[in-house]
Amino acid sequence: MKKWLSREDFEELLRVADYIGYISGEGSKFRLNINKILREGLTKDDVINILDSIEAELEHGDVDRLESILRRETNVKVMWDEVEERILVEIPWSTYSGLKDSLKDLGLSFAGKSKECIKYYIRPHKLMDLKELVVSRGYSIIDLDGLTVEKDLGVKLVFSGELRPYQREALNKWIENKFKGIVALPTGSGKTIVALAALAQASKRTLIVTFTKEQMFQWKDMIARFLNVSGGYVGLFYGEDKTISQITISTYQSAYKNINVLGKYFSLLIVDECHHLPADKFKAIAIGCIAPYRLGLSATVVREDGRHTELFPLMGGVIYHKSASELSSMGYLAKFKVITVKVRPTKDEVGEYVELRKAYKSIVGDRRFDEVLELAKKGDAKAVEALRIHSRMRMLIAFSKSKIEKAVEIVREELEKGSKIIVFTQFVEQAKKLSQELNAGLLIGEMNSDERKRILSDFKASQSSVLVVTTVGDEGLDIPDANVGVIVSGTGSRRQFIQRLGRLLRPKGGDVEARLYEIVVEGTLDEFVARRRKKALDKGLLDDLFANNPEDSI
Repeated sequence: MKKWLSREDFEELLRVADYIGYISGEGSKFRLNINKILREGLTKDDVINILDSIEAELEHGDVDRLESILRRETNVKVMWDEVEERILVEIPWSTYSGLKDSLKDLGLSFAGKSKECIKYYIRPHKLMDLKELVVSRGYSIIDLDGLTVEKDLGVKLVFSGELRPYQREALNKWIENKFKGIVALPTGSGKTIVALAALAQASKRTLIVTFTKEQMFQWKDMIARFLNVSGGYVGLFYGEDKTISQITISTYQSAYKNINVLGKYFSLLIVDECHHLPADKFKAIAIGCIAPYRLGLSATVVREDGRHTELFPLMGGVIYHKSASELSSMGYLAKFKVITVKVRPTKDEVGEYVELRKAYKSIVGDRRFDEVLELAKKGDAKAVEALRIHSRMRMLIAFSKSKIEKAVEIVREELEKGSKIIVFTQFVEQAKKLSQELNAGLLIGEMNSDERKRILSDFKASQSSVLVVTTVGDEGLDIPDANVGVIVSGTGSRRQFIQRLGRLLRPKGGDVEARLYEIVVEGTLDEFVARRRKKALDKGLLDDLFANNPEDSI
C-alpha cells in the first residue's frame, strides 16, 4: 500500500492480513493470513470487499487460489482415535463459527485446539447428526476412516414370511420415522418377525442385541428361516466365540463390554427387550454405536423407575404399540381372563404381620415407600431398618401356607381339565417346594443351559403338565405355550405381569381361553401389589405416555 492508511482502514485490513512493515520506495507491506480469514468466518467475497474498500485488489489467479484454499480449509475432519478409542472431530475455525450455535446439542467433549481448528470427541450415536448438521450448513465432511459411510450388506435381503396387518403397520411406521423407533407389542405377537422384515427392508450391516444367550440362538434360527442369507453372513459375538459378520448377534453383556470394537461396523442396530437399555451399563450400547438406523423391541417399554424416558432419544421414540387386550380382541392373541383368588392368612401369620406392620409404621410414619427407599440409599439407619421390616412382611405374605395350598388346589383342578400350566414364583425355595408338591418340572436360574433345554423340551412335548418357574422365566426364555398361569408370588412390576401373561397368549385355536390366576393374601400388601401390576392391562399406559411426552415419540 503506497498510500497512507487511516487507523480505521489499517485495522480493517488487519482482519485478513498481517502487517509486514514499511519498505522504502514501496510503501507498507501486508500478507494475507488464511487463519485470520477462517477464524472470522469470512468468504472470498468478504476478503475482496475489504481490499476494495482500501483500493487494493488481488490478481485474478490469486482470487482463484484464495477461493480454493478457503474451500479446502472449511472441511470438517472425522477420524477414529486409536489411542483414546474415540471418534475425533476437527472443525476449522471458519466452519466453527457457522456451526457453534448447534454443536451444544451434540454432546461434544473438548479435545484441544490449534491455529487451524478446534477439536472435539463425539459420542458415536451423535456422529450422523453431526454429518447432517455440517452438510446442511453448506460444508463438507472428510471421513478419514469411513465412519459415516453407510455399510451395506452386499446382498439385497428378501423376507419370506407374511406380515399380519398390525405387523405391517409397525414396519411402515418405522420406515416413515426414518428407520428409527421402538415397536411395543405384547409377548407372542411376533416382534421378531417385524424386526426381520425391517432388516430386509434396510439391507444394512446389522448388530442385533439380545438379553440372553438363548435368545441369541433363537434369532440366528429365525434369520435362517425367514431371510435369504447363508450362515457365513451371520456371526455370534459372545463369550469366547466373537465373530463379527455382516449380521452380528450379541448379548447385552458382551455388547456393552466390547462396544468400542463393535460400534463402528454397523448401520442398523436392533435391540431386543430394549426396556433393559436404560440401565447405566447397557446404555453404552446405544451410545457407542454409530448406526443411524435403529429398532427397539419390547413388550413392556414402560419401566417402573421412569427411565424409559432415557430410552426414547437413544432409539427414536415409541413409534408403534398395541396392547394384549387389543390383539386378543382382534383374534391375534388368545382370549384371556385374569382371576384374582383371595386367601386368608393363618392366625399365626396374621399376628406376626400385624406386629411387623406396627414396627414399620412407627419408623416411617406417613412417608411413602419410595421416600423411605431414597433415605435408605443415603444411609439413613432408620430407613434401612424400615426396609428390613418391610422385606420380612413381603416374605411372610409370599410364603403364606394358604397360598401354597391354594396354588396346589388350582393346579390339580386345571390338570383334570387337561390344561397346560405354568406356576410363577418370585423365590427359588418356594419354587422347589411347589415342584415337589405337584411333581412338576422346575426352571430356576442356577440350572445350566442343557438342563433348561431338557425341561422345556419335556414341557413342550406334553399335552397336559405343570412347569414351575422363578423370575428366570419372566423373559429371555422361549417357554412353550401354556393356557393357564398361576402367580403365587411376584412384584408390583407391570412389566413382569405382562411378561407372565404373555406366556399364555399365543393363539390356541377354537375358543380356548387363557386363564391367569393370581393368589392374593387378604388384608396385606399383596392386595395393593396386585392392583398396581394389573394397571398394565390398561391400554392407556402407553397412550398417556404419548400424550404427556409427544416429543419423545418422534
